Amino acid sequence: MQRLPRQLDAVECRVLGALLEKEQATPEYYPMTIHALVAACNQKSNREPVLELSEREVEVALRRLFEDVLVWRSEGARTLKWSHNLDRRWGLAPPTKAVMTLLLLRGAQTAGELRGRSDRLHPFATVAEVEAALAGLAAADPDQGEQALTAELPRAPGQKERRWIHLVGDAVVASAPLAEPAPSAGGAFEQRLADLERRLERIERELGLSE
Repeated sequence: MQRLPRQLDAVECRVLGALLEKEQATPEYYPMTIHALVAACNQKSNREPVLELSEREVEVALRRLFEDVLVWRSEGARTLKWSHNLDRRWGLAPPTKAVMTLLLLRGAQTAGELRGRSDRLHPFATVAEVEAALAGLAAADPDQGEQALTAELPRAPGQKERRWIHLVGDAVVASAPLAEPAPSAGGAFEQRLADLERRLERIERELGLSE
């Protein structure tokens, strides 16, 4: 089974990120009701950007993700609850799950930023451990139906460290400009990086950061 049957939209990315986060940080409240999931998606801390998704938008995203077997639903005693199926579909272990969670919720980040924000998810002893998790997610075996889930961006002007992005769908936030698209095995991947480049350059101009 493929890791990604299709590219996800920004709402779906936020929903999956919220499910991943709550499973790791507050397992006593997981699986999640639709009400709790909407609140998690719209949370004002640890989210970039802060969103105002409606219950309807989250429900539509869940339905599409359920059809792709990326989430599960379970009938509780009182209400329907939701959980993700990403450990199996994406082959996640605790380190890779933590970094994917943060990339889905906060967009492009350096390995150092990911380590500093991962305390509630997984304890990384060093930045090198974060980089190893990211590299594992960036590996792909097309013969086995595996797609890369992360990619390292070229270093931007004025930055000391490179940032990483997820490749599962539309970025909820784009905060670093791209230079040259990274080498890839497929034209679809290159097109996605080119689209990100245009989007990031536009945001850079709007923020007055372009040189």
